[in-house]
Amino acid sequence: MFTSYLPVLAAYVASASAAVYQGFNYGSTFTNGTAMVQADFEALFTTAKNLQGTSGFTSARLYTMVQGGTTNSPTDAIPAAIATQTTLLLGLWASAGQAEFSDELEALSNAITQYGPKLTSLLAGISVGSEDLYRNSPIGIENLSGVGANPSDIVSYIKQVRSTIANTPISGTPVGHVDTWTAWVNGSNDAVISAVDFLGVDAYPYFQNTEANSIDVSYDVFFQAYNNTAGAAQGKPVWITETGWPVSGNTSNLAVASIPNAQTYWDQVGCAVFGDINTWWFTLDDSWPNTPSPSFGIVGSTLSTTPLFNLTCPSNVKKFVYSSGTSSTSNTTSSSTTANSGSLSQGSETGTPTTASPSSTNKSDASKNIFDTVALAGLVVVVGLMLSS
Repeated sequence: MFTSYLPVLAAYVASASAAVYQGFNYGSTFTNGTAMVQADFEALFTTAKNLQGTSGFTSARLYTMVQGGTTNSPTDAIPAAIATQTTLLLGLWASAGQAEFSDELEALSNAITQYGPKLTSLLAGISVGSEDLYRNSPIGIENLSGVGANPSDIVSYIKQVRSTIANTPISGTPVGHVDTWTAWVNGSNDAVISAVDFLGVDAYPYFQNTEANSIDVSYDVFFQAYNNTAGAAQGKPVWITETGWPVSGNTSNLAVASIPNAQTYWDQVGCAVFGDINTWWFTLDDSWPNTPSPSFGIVGSTLSTTPLFNLTCPSNVKKFVYSSGTSSTSNTTSSSTTANSGSLSQGSETGTPTTASPSSTNKSDASKNIFDTVALAGLVVVVGLMLSS
């Protein structure tokens, strides 16, 4: 009877020791279209690790496997990540058709061969595409978001990725897809949900400009989007792959782009999930050499460990707790906002270069301690069942 509990114990230990990833999104080029190279990525990753006011954000989400200026050579972000011990959510661009996706697959295969175990140990997951379903939806088309892909295309690409990594050192890496919450709750995309190991959600109250979206209600708007996604996820984990608030730019309905509002959003939304949900913030630096509008970079136009606002999480953070249909916290319950389509994409993954970096809070250490305590309690229960049998 004792051995019958071993699989339960193993699964519990595995879940209890699972890492929580925190970092930023990184494009493949600067704002003038110049391709980033290894030294550029290393500078970004190193800056991310040393941001003032925070610690522990040591992960990077990528949009493509292909190094800029090449056909199918692996991105220079990989050796940079190895050099700086930055974990990676790899991305394969999936909105340019099969021929270009085949180049993404070739770059992935080449990376596995070239970097081997050094890459394996750093992988958080693999994302097949980014906002492809949104761009292919009526909302995305109306917002001129660019070329997307059909659900059947994404499912096919996911199968191709699984085939590429089968019988390799990274065969156990979670494979998922990233999209907006409006795409995830659209029943026509259910086949994609069935095909993935995780869902990555991109959600920006700033862009949800068909409803009340001021900074005052941004917490509710964001977590309603997250809850809606989780409700459609078929029980699979939902990772926060993009969110943030612009430090400059035009007003979007009631959402004002400003440094104070960016800090408020960081304090209320970011600090509610850092250390608990895999999160890649948008973004560290999106303003070199030219500043886009809107701009989300938390360090401004000069790469620096000094951010534009204080990254230290407040002591009275409202911790997010998933609740179907509403967003709640450990010390208060937030009223839910009506889910609305809105305009959700800001096009970070296309030509706009994203320079990002981990920003973290000491709260992540406290969260880990709480999690370890719960894990230990669970182990005691399991061992008790073993002994009583």
